[in-house]
Amino acid sequence: MAQNIPAYQGELINLYVDGIEYSKLREVAQSLPSWDLNLRQQSVIELLMSGALSPLRGFMGQADYQAVLDKGQLADGSLWPLPIMLDVSDKCAEELSAGSQLVLRDLEGVVIAILTIDEIWRPDLKAEAKAIYGIDTPSHPGVAALLDYSNPVYLSGSVQGLEAPAHHSFKHLRYSPQEMRQQFSKLTWGNVIAMHATQPIHRAEYKMALQAALDNNANLMLHPLVAEGEQYHSRVRCYQEVLKYFPGQTTLLALLPLVEYHAGLREQILHAIIRQNYGCTHMITWDRYAAVKVDSKIDNHLMKAAQEQLDIKLVSYELPVYVEARSEYVAPSMLQTGEAVATIDSNDFYHRLDRDLEVPEWFSFPEVVSEVRSSYPPLVCRGLTLFFTGLSGSGKSTIANAVLAKLLEIGGRHMTLLDGDVVRSHLSSELGFSKEHRNINIRRIGYVASEITKNGGIAICAPIAPYASLRREVRDMITKYGTFVEIHVATPLEVCEARDRKGLYALARAGKIKEFTGISDPYEEPEMPEIVINTDGISVEEAAQQVFHYLRKERLID
Repeated sequence: MAQNIPAYQGELINLYVDGIEYSKLREVAQSLPSWDLNLRQQSVIELLMSGALSPLRGFMGQADYQAVLDKGQLADGSLWPLPIMLDVSDKCAEELSAGSQLVLRDLEGVVIAILTIDEIWRPDLKAEAKAIYGIDTPSHPGVAALLDYSNPVYLSGSVQGLEAPAHHSFKHLRYSPQEMRQQFSKLTWGNVIAMHATQPIHRAEYKMALQAALDNNANLMLHPLVAEGEQYHSRVRCYQEVLKYFPGQTTLLALLPLVEYHAGLREQILHAIIRQNYGCTHMITWDRYAAVKVDSKIDNHLMKAAQEQLDIKLVSYELPVYVEARSEYVAPSMLQTGEAVATIDSNDFYHRLDRDLEVPEWFSFPEVVSEVRSSYPPLVCRGLTLFFTGLSGSGKSTIANAVLAKLLEIGGRHMTLLDGDVVRSHLSSELGFSKEHRNINIRRIGYVASEITKNGGIAICAPIAPYASLRREVRDMITKYGTFVEIHVATPLEVCEARDRKGLYALARAGKIKEFTGISDPYEEPEMPEIVINTDGISVEEAAQQVFHYLRKERLID
């Protein structure tokens, strides 16, 4: 029976306290320093407390952390593919020492756990990225998330859980590992095969899952990743629609509160550990399981260790392809010589939605396509952010105003200009010009632009935004909801300085303005902006026309 498969390393660990201990910790928490968890941290702490990350009882110490990076195992030699850490700011770490306690608050500020600290140290994040992803440059989404969003100090120690983070949607689809095991027992399910998902399930994935369940004499658990703060609601509705196509009483949908790491085989093995702790006997792996493939010298070691140490079986499948002549899906290995196949990958699917083109019924279910269209309208109807970046005096604001005027002539959508100087006056008047304050200002602009974009409007931003990591962060904020267009106004420094109507460059040269971009503080040029404009020698109208040419070429406007 599925409920008899042991948790990884034999014990399903529940870190929640109750009774007298709960009351004592609630009282103690009032006088302790606290840390507000971000999205990734909340996902991890929720899984830790529920036992999904058994046998871990908290955040890893340095010995375990280094062993995970070097060999994909804990210091005792047991398999563990990814570091499970709590990263905090320098300011937070200054209040702490070994043996002290830290209150952990969820995204809503509610006390959910207390961490008793064993070790405090500063990791080498680039070395961590190199070990996990094979590279240390932000071109990889996992590396970008690690380097851009991690705090500089790591804490290790044991966790005592007080409350589960609140989830206000799809509560009936959320199970702890223990609850899931009880559900399997209630349903008298034997073998249970888990299917991972981060995107809507179409007919090919459905056929593969159905075949995997049949081959392994198993019932199926659809176990997609969802995390608070992400736009997952439409995706969950898609899974609910697909659920109707499976044979009755054979399939169950449950949500896994975890963010995506993009860590290839390492991530697959972490998911296998989690699914074993949930009581699954099998897990499907396939060629599109991880969005990014990671080559690693220890991959063979990791797979061998997984086969030896895990009770859950990893079963590999090819995603089937559609053969029009047969009007059916076929595994690639079963194709006959010369047989033509029809394929639509994820990029092509969303390209069709962008252009409001037909999606063939053989590719997906009508209910799924309809649901995705409702949350992913054609480009001309979708929210849009135009993000101008460049040196002071480059012409950002002038071009932005010209673009705004032309867009207002066209009409059809609400538009807002978030110019650097205007935002400073109304949104960030209390901030100075230190790197920390400039970052806060850009994040505020990004947040406002993301809200405008989410609601179908057009946000036009024109800050200097000198740091590449913050521009990536803003891009990530906005692309959850709509289209982000980065416009590098690449006017040379000497031209900007010659235009210096406010005298700022002269003051910076004289040392009267500290940390001035381009003089005493760097401007990190965008590596792959959608548009590059050099305003030296061209008119404002010509510069604005370059923007409009791109927008029409990409069908972002009519």
